[in-house]
Amino acid sequence: MERIDLSQPVLKANQDLAQTNRGKLARAGVKSINLISSPGAGKTSILEKSLANLTKNLKIAVIEGDIQTQEDAQRVAACGVKALQIETMGGCHLDAPMIQKALEAFDLENLDLLIIENVGNLVCPVDFDLGEDLKVAVLSLTEGDDKPAKYPQLFQKAGALLINKMDLAPYLDVDLNRIRQTALKLNPNQKIFEISCKTGQGLDEWTDWLIDWVKAA
Repeated sequence: MERIDLSQPVLKANQDLAQTNRGKLARAGVKSINLISSPGAGKTSILEKSLANLTKNLKIAVIEGDIQTQEDAQRVAACGVKALQIETMGGCHLDAPMIQKALEAFDLENLDLLIIENVGNLVCPVDFDLGEDLKVAVLSLTEGDDKPAKYPQLFQKAGALLINKMDLAPYLDVDLNRIRQTALKLNPNQKIFEISCKTGQGLDEWTDWLIDWVKAA
């Protein structure tokens, strides 16, 4: 039986448009990150806690990706930044065409950093380049210590890893060293931050690093 693989043409078309998005952002002097995690890892909470420090130093906008509802964009907008919600209506990831359309809503010349919070999923969002400069993986301790080994593609591509919910470490049977060692084996250049939105642990270190990364560019 002859088999037709449609994935490559789809990804190629997405990649071409992602390059267009990347060029548009670069010409405006905007750096961009793509936050990827499973549902409930704490991406939106991290954004809420991070924006207080980030907005003192950078002009920021946020694109929120969710299957449905405007809730995350409303939470982020309450922090004083412009936020746009993309509802995928069942889609498990954002793609470059969605971002291309969303960019029309922003004054890019007046931005330093665009943060894209992807749909909660450790698989599909990794395959689709959006035109971002940096992928940031978020992993909560409640997910266990096996996720980097089970979902290696994200941790291979991520330039930074946020290990969230560190305040729960005393109550969980999770090997933090295994997470770190597996992630670094997949990508030795990956920067790892241990953070907690509840206690504030590591948030200043993470946001200071991100500010320096944007300004260095």
